[in-house]
Amino acid sequence: MPRTQWSNKRERQYQHIKAGLLERGRKEDTAEEIAARVVNKERARSGEAEHGSALSREDLSSGRRGGLRSHSGAAGRTYAQLYQEARRRGLRGRSSMNKAQLQRALAH
Repeated sequence: MPRTQWSNKRERQYQHIKAGLLERGRKEDTAEEIAARVVNKERARSGEAEHGSALSREDLSSGRRGGLRSHSGAAGRTYAQLYQEARRRGLRGRSSMNKAQLQRALAH
């Protein structure tokens, strides 16, 4: 990847993302590619890059996209997460509810 144009901040960002991906078991080549893509997209969004696709400039930032996806998993929040939210809100009858019932009750 042509990283000679990256600022120190972007180089640190690249290293941080790459390290995180390696910790999660990604292969080195894959981690490098993903990290470079994220950094290049952020450069395009902030106007640091000479070229960037319209999608890179206008789409959600990588951090925001990850934040939105982090709790959705295959079926959304876990039963334990829903139960804790119900407990925090003081929802009555929560101990006898199943996951779907907790989801409906918390949606209101």
